[in-house]
Amino acid sequence: MVAITYDIEIPSSIPAAKMFKAVVLDADTLIPKIMPQAIKNIELLEGDGGVGTVKVIHFGEGSQYKSAKHRVDAIDTENLTHTYTIVEGDALADVIESITYHVKIVPTEDGGCICKNRSIYHTKGEVEISEEKIKEGKEKALQMFKAIEAYLHANA
Repeated sequence: MVAITYDIEIPSSIPAAKMFKAVVLDADTLIPKIMPQAIKNIELLEGDGGVGTVKVIHFGEGSQYKSAKHRVDAIDTENLTHTYTIVEGDALADVIESITYHVKIVPTEDGGCICKNRSIYHTKGEVEISEEKIKEGKEKALQMFKAIEAYLHANA
């Protein structure tokens, strides 16, 4: 197995606690509401939203994927961190064992925040993931974050 890691940092004028609430705590209802073409709904399979919770993401008609199952590995509302792993679904194709995401929302001096996201792709065997696929993943993360940010500005 090969682990491929990439990081992305996205600045925002939204306060850190408010962004964490939207991106992590309210994501199951908020993202399908503001981006139904990307995510149709998120279904809770096991747990209460905390560590160990298992969810299924049903992607929208604008997505190339149908669904993905993910597990909450860690959530820390005090330090504004969240870790989850996609463990099953067509987004993994036949080459990826799992994808782990580490999200940390960091307050900035100007009252905004920086969303730091580390994605770790665990491949099956010695499979390599193209730079194009990594860039595609970064772009989707940026689009989702910016859509949430725009929603929070519009509904402040």
